[in-house]
Amino acid sequence: MTPTDDRFQELRRLLQAYEQPSHGFDDTMEVPGTALSAYLRVAAFVPERAARAVREIHDLLAAGLFSDEIADDVDLLPRIHPPQGVGVEDCLRVIQVHLERFLATPPPPRRSLRPRVPWEWRERFPALTQFLGAYFYQDSLKLEYGSHAEAVDDYLSGEPTEDIEKAAVEIGELLKLDQSEDQLREATATLGLEEPPPAGVSLRQWLIDLQGLIRHHLRTGTS
Repeated sequence: MTPTDDRFQELRRLLQAYEQPSHGFDDTMEVPGTALSAYLRVAAFVPERAARAVREIHDLLAAGLFSDEIADDVDLLPRIHPPQGVGVEDCLRVIQVHLERFLATPPPPRRSLRPRVPWEWRERFPALTQFLGAYFYQDSLKLEYGSHAEAVDDYLSGEPTEDIEKAAVEIGELLKLDQSEDQLREATATLGLEEPPPAGVSLRQWLIDLQGLIRHHLRTGTS
């Protein structure tokens, strides 16, 4: 099934926030829990995401969770674990209420707010997640590339310009979060970085250098 055939694509992304063991369904009708709060912070950057999620929840509930009509689409959704005595559809109704409240008065995005859970990090910085996770995974500099520069060259020559532009922007936003080196190391590991920066270069400086290389490439078409 292609992404365009995924009937509940945004709901699937939302429910992925609940997949970590510590982020089970802890929402109440009054207060969103850990996972939903993370989703709402991300949705503040693109409120249309929350609107799509509301529509998809409505469609799912209208058809019924166990309807043969949507069985293939439901199979793609992460499994959330409701509290004892509470059904999945009840959980979705609670989520829908919070999304509708959010959409009634969408809050401004808070770019200076450090994400709190791994799912939120990856959703805030998707282009950087793709860059670091696909080119600097564990042992990538032994198995696939001979150096950091070679990995960056491959990235710049192989990825769409739009994604490369987004990665440069996201590096800047990541560095503006005013994190310590340890916090920055933790954040980039969450985003998929499993290789250390070049010898003698701090992680922060390496990210600054990467941003400069990307911007130079975008201006000149060379790395």
